[in-house]
Amino acid sequence: MTGFDQADLFENDPDALDLDDDRLREECGVFGIFKHDDAAAMTTLGLHALQHRGQEAAGIVTFDGSGFYSERRMGLVGENFDKRSVIERLKGDSAIGHVRYSTTGETALRNVQPLFADLDTGGFAVAHNGNLTNALNVRDEIIKSGAICQSTSDTEVILHLVAMSKRPSTVDRFIEALYRIEGAYALVCLTNDMLIGARDPIGIRPLVLGRRDDAYVLASETCALDIVGAEFVREVENGEVVVITDNGVQSHHPFPKRPARPCIFEYIYFARPDSYMEGQCVYEVRKRMGDQLAAESPVDADVVIPIPDSGVPAAIGFAQAAGIAFELGIIRNHYVGRTFIEPEQRIRQLGVKLKHSANVSAIRGKRVVLVDDSVVRGTTSLKLVKMMYDAGASEVHMRISSPPITHPDFYGIDTPNQKKLLAANYDLEGMRKHMGCDTLAFLSVEGVYKAMGRGERNKNEPQYTDHCFTGDYPTRLTDREGAPEPRQLSLLAEAG
Repeated sequence: MTGFDQADLFENDPDALDLDDDRLREECGVFGIFKHDDAAAMTTLGLHALQHRGQEAAGIVTFDGSGFYSERRMGLVGENFDKRSVIERLKGDSAIGHVRYSTTGETALRNVQPLFADLDTGGFAVAHNGNLTNALNVRDEIIKSGAICQSTSDTEVILHLVAMSKRPSTVDRFIEALYRIEGAYALVCLTNDMLIGARDPIGIRPLVLGRRDDAYVLASETCALDIVGAEFVREVENGEVVVITDNGVQSHHPFPKRPARPCIFEYIYFARPDSYMEGQCVYEVRKRMGDQLAAESPVDADVVIPIPDSGVPAAIGFAQAAGIAFELGIIRNHYVGRTFIEPEQRIRQLGVKLKHSANVSAIRGKRVVLVDDSVVRGTTSLKLVKMMYDAGASEVHMRISSPPITHPDFYGIDTPNQKKLLAANYDLEGMRKHMGCDTLAFLSVEGVYKAMGRGERNKNEPQYTDHCFTGDYPTRLTDREGAPEPRQLSLLAEAG
């Protein structure tokens, strides 16, 4: 143990006893479609498919050839865009949309995307998945130059940079703006006559190109293409800008070519299991992670139980590889909202049972292997291990299908600061004692790469963005350099 105060996990953290709060926060999801008669309805469907990437807010901007229309709402897509009247107000045959993920920071409608502004070249709307690591510095510069910022979103920085550019064309202005920003981004933008998509130079955040009939589609994941009946064309390459107009798709590569380093957590946790990335089915990758985990850390047990829902594919892979029965030993109630749980501490503790219940018949008298995809603060694991013993388990063994998370993220994943990351403050035995399980094991970094079909991790040029495990950040963290306190302008949280 390295000075880690357990009180930091519980007494000083009002959310720590809510299992859903001991998760990596989802990023965001983006969707765009160009020249389709039902653009708003298609975008609504696409955002439904991407809802797992953000449940806090959603927005859609459309263009009908003469004007832009915007609807931005707090809450789920289905709560706000299921009414025909809303979709009918979103006129036009081109649209972009955004879902935003939950955060512990203050929520404000002014930060809900897509963001829109009238520029001298016409209307410009932008939606962003990711996080810029120099947004505060750039924001300070543009405010000093006379810009007036209406939100605390790093996405607005992009909007201002495009507006301030003196380049002759919208595409050139957009590319010039990209030269000024650092970090992770997948962007979709809508103008009077084009749909634009872009990925950061190493492709940390995902973006795919699809087509339905004559309409082109951009989306964070292939599952959003599937729901609107669009065929997958290809992934937008790292560092690529795609421009979709009436003349088709044009590709620009404004940055020097670099090897791609997509975020490894897309495969471990964020992406929907039925999505494809780099030609691989995410579900199958997660099963292979479970298979590799069983090979690295076998255990003599009677039953493998996943921690729902994200631990299911890895648990299946573990059970199949180990020859151990797979059972749904934890039943999750999907219909209990966050607002139901009262803030008072004792009621919060009761809230765990409102969301997760033990399937006693699958547990009593059994040696149980609990499989999860990751451990953040350890509060979920602690509570569920106790739940297994309370249900009559004779032994409880924790197996995690990713390496220990020792470093925070600054690219769009809302991780706690380092002092609240369990693995940054305990060694393996300390974590095991904290959770109260009989044994504990994590998948190794090399095991993740094997499961990805990559062989060994290239230490000089890693194939994935894996800094949460290794501390190897792939870009500069400009907003944090030289700051007395960590500085980061998030696309989610209000600035202090």
